[in-house]
Amino acid sequence: MLRKLAARLVIVAAVGLAGWLIYRTLKEQSLDDIVASIWQIPTGHLLAAVGFAFLSYFCLTLFDTLAIRYVGRKLAYPKIAIASFTSLSIGHNVGGAALSSGAIRYRFYTRWGLSAEEVAKVILFCGITVGLGLVTLAGLCSLVVSAGTARMTGFSRTGVLILGAACIAVTIGYVTLAHFLRGSLRIVRWRFKLPSSALAACQVIVGTANFLCVSACLHQLLRAFANPTFLDTAAAYVGANALAIFSHVPGGVGVLEATIVFLLGGSGTIAALIAFRAIYFFLPLPLGLVSLSIAELVVRRNDGRDLASKAKT
Repeated sequence: MLRKLAARLVIVAAVGLAGWLIYRTLKEQSLDDIVASIWQIPTGHLLAAVGFAFLSYFCLTLFDTLAIRYVGRKLAYPKIAIASFTSLSIGHNVGGAALSSGAIRYRFYTRWGLSAEEVAKVILFCGITVGLGLVTLAGLCSLVVSAGTARMTGFSRTGVLILGAACIAVTIGYVTLAHFLRGSLRIVRWRFKLPSSALAACQVIVGTANFLCVSACLHQLLRAFANPTFLDTAAAYVGANALAIFSHVPGGVGVLEATIVFLLGGSGTIAALIAFRAIYFFLPLPLGLVSLSIAELVVRRNDGRDLASKAKT
């Protein structure tokens, strides 16, 4: 009971902080100014942002591909890609990815022969891949651009370097454990074992590549108003995304924007972030909904045919 209350208080505090940061940022800007700023983004930057968003969703399909291999199943890549894109394009906007996108993954994968336990392992594997990508990129940014990260966060440069080293140590430790530890971890009635070291290394690579693509998408839009370095943008996005995940706010709405504005500043940042949310979150959503609707219609049609054939016999 106390844990649930504490978790809710943390969420309320995070939302409140995001609201205050947004208010502080927007109080000196009018809606007309923001709209006008969005129209200032060059077409080339917009197209590049769309391209990097596409690459990110491609990386996310590889999360599921590795997860399916981890549970010992074989599925055609197009099936995995449909399940991954549909679940994540909706889950990114709904929030609570483990539940929202997890439920959609369950609908797809159980139809293709996976058990509930295997789907749970797929969801857990993908969640770990997200965490590894976030931690690895945070470590790289802290070590490579320690001065910039220290300036944005207010930490000392020594503290940033220690944080970066700790993040990289977590990544290396995970792959090392995967190589040497062959036992399994029991959670409730299910057992989970670490992947092979090769799969673990792939998790790190693909997870980091995904966040690099998302950061590149945001960076293209920010460049229309300022000239932040790519790694500064990546560091700001990593911090904002970590806070958004922790807050459980659907799609990180408000939390993501407020944190990045707070870290990077700039009068055009809000406009760039609105364009970023439209491209990365809102644009894939209708495609995901269409994909889910078609899949459900196909299943119902097949179920109807099966019932009709049974009635004849």
